[in-house]
Amino acid sequence: MMTAQLGWSLLVGTLLGVGLWSILLTTPRLTRLRLDDRLAAQLLDISAEARRMSAPRRSDPVGTLGALLGPILPGTRQLLDRFLGGADRLADDLRRAGSTGGIDRYRAQQAAALLGGGALGAVLALAGVGSGAVGVVAGLALPLTGALGGVVGCDRLLAHRVRARRTRMVAELPTVLEFLALSLSAGEGIHDALRRVARVGSGELSREFRGLVAEVAAGRPLGRALEDMSRTLSVPPLTRAVDQLVSALDRGAPLASVLQAQASDCREQSTRDLLEVAGKKEVGMMVPLVFLILPFTIAIAVYPGLVALQTGF
Repeated sequence: MMTAQLGWSLLVGTLLGVGLWSILLTTPRLTRLRLDDRLAAQLLDISAEARRMSAPRRSDPVGTLGALLGPILPGTRQLLDRFLGGADRLADDLRRAGSTGGIDRYRAQQAAALLGGGALGAVLALAGVGSGAVGVVAGLALPLTGALGGVVGCDRLLAHRVRARRTRMVAELPTVLEFLALSLSAGEGIHDALRRVARVGSGELSREFRGLVAEVAAGRPLGRALEDMSRTLSVPPLTRAVDQLVSALDRGAPLASVLQAQASDCREQSTRDLLEVAGKKEVGMMVPLVFLILPFTIAIAVYPGLVALQTGF
């Protein structure tokens, strides 16, 4: 009995601590605005440093977990590297997700999730076995299941981030291509047009173009930098647009018309994708209509008649 109480106490205390921590992290800081913060809000369109200062700051629990689990994380991270492997694939996924932490940081997150899931499973097993609701074999399996769920959850979250960022890039691509075509039509060169998009834009593609412009400024050929970027991001519309742009650069064709045509193709493809998604949603909407709304409607319409026939009124 005491074991069950101890297990439930640990579980409730852990959940309470996590909840209070989350509330504390989302609480705004009641401090006086500095002069830098006031000026940054007025310089967002011309200063990258102002945009960085005005960007919302996200709380990162990895630092706190790293401090609490410092002696355990390095060994767990080495085990994950040995058994999971795939460093090249993981680096590409982190690059596509827009993460700047690197493989070591992601492995630290996986190790923290593994240890946290295992600890949660152990608490649940302790409470369940102590109360007799869970058998011994199931109690032994709960920590392993929790640890595995933590690792798999990190991978699923990374895959979701990759898909979400790819969707945002596809939505931004027509506007970016049209802006590039407009800059080229106004007389700017391709390097100046890319630099302008990287400086003025605030989306995912503008972020990628900032790195591209920095590489080109360092002496890398523009065509090779564009091909490497499209191959790493693996966004089909962007890959097609980059292939056409590189071909036009090699042949000396007018770039503005090529980019305008690619922007039109991207918008048409977005329209087709939207119609396809709408068709799938329409089929999905038939499920509640057929299995929930229609039976209740029939019951409401038929039940008064049945009652009237049975009672004779």
